[in-house]
Amino acid sequence: MKKDFTEQGLRNATAAAKYLAWSARAAAGRHLAAASQIESVAGALRRLLLDAQDNGVTSDTAATLLARRDLDGLRVVLTARAVASDEGTADQLAAHVDCDPRWSTGQDGNALITYAVRNEALL
Repeated sequence: MKKDFTEQGLRNATAAAKYLAWSARAAAGRHLAAASQIESVAGALRRLLLDAQDNGVTSDTAATLLARRDLDGLRVVLTARAVASDEGTADQLAAHVDCDPRWSTGQDGNALITYAVRNEALL
C-alpha cells in the first residue's frame, strides 16, 4: 500500500497513533517516520517511540526512523531515548541505535552520532 504523505495523510496517521490497537500505532509510526518532513510530526513520533504499552510500536517506529539514515530521524530517536522513563523502552531505543551494524564503523563507533556531535547538529 502506498503511503499518503499529504497534509491530510499525515493528519490521519497522527490520529491513528492514538488508537488502542498496537498494530495501528505501529503502522502509524512507520508511516510518520517515513515522511520527508518529520518536524511537523515529531511530537507524535516521540509519543510512539515512548509507547510503554507495547515495545513493538517503539521498535517499528525507531527502525523506520533510523532506516532514513539522516540526522532528522536520528534526532527524534535520541530525543526520545534521552527522556524515556520506562527502562524497557529506553533499552529498546538504545538497542536500535547501538546494535545496528549499519550504524557502526570499523572502529565500533557510531559514524552518524560522531558526525552530529562534532558538528553540534544535535545541540
